Amino acid sequence: MAEQTINVGALIERMESFGAALPAIVGRLSTADARWKPTPKYWSILEIVNHLADEEVEDFRTRLDLTLHHPQTPWPPIDPPKAAVDRRYNERELAESVSRFANERKESVRWLRMLFPPDWTTTYAHPKLGAISAGELLASWAAHDALHLRQISRRLYDLVARDSGAFSSRYAGEWNPNG
Repeated sequence: MAEQTINVGALIERMESFGAALPAIVGRLSTADARWKPTPKYWSILEIVNHLADEEVEDFRTRLDLTLHHPQTPWPPIDPPKAAVDRRYNERELAESVSRFANERKESVRWLRMLFPPDWTTTYAHPKLGAISAGELLASWAAHDALHLRQISRRLYDLVARDSGAFSSRYAGEWNPNG
């Protein structure tokens, strides 16, 4: 089997597209809808957006930079569930949060395109996960968007169910998280 190489351009394009699409997907929600949760254990759309913005800067961009340029330097700790509470994500303004994510994503895309020449095989010795390559981090960054887009889609679906009252949306099809 031939060795496959990372398609950096495709991953960056996908990330850039998500950065541009997110404002259109959630930007016109009411404050109440953006903050709504079907149960307290789930994140609201506003919390998801703020998580994406923080992860952009504090997780993926920082950790990829460290892995590529200082692979022996320990990564700064992050705790996303704690950050959502401590930073009061659900009390923030949606427009400002979406704008913050979009601006940070533009900066990330700019930064990624300026890397020259990155060695995607450079690894960081993660204390729990073992060796993680820069290429794995880039792939995970792009996948992270897809995971949270699925989460946002689920929340939008839940909002329809909430607002439909006694009327079913069964004609649309059933929610299938696997495809």
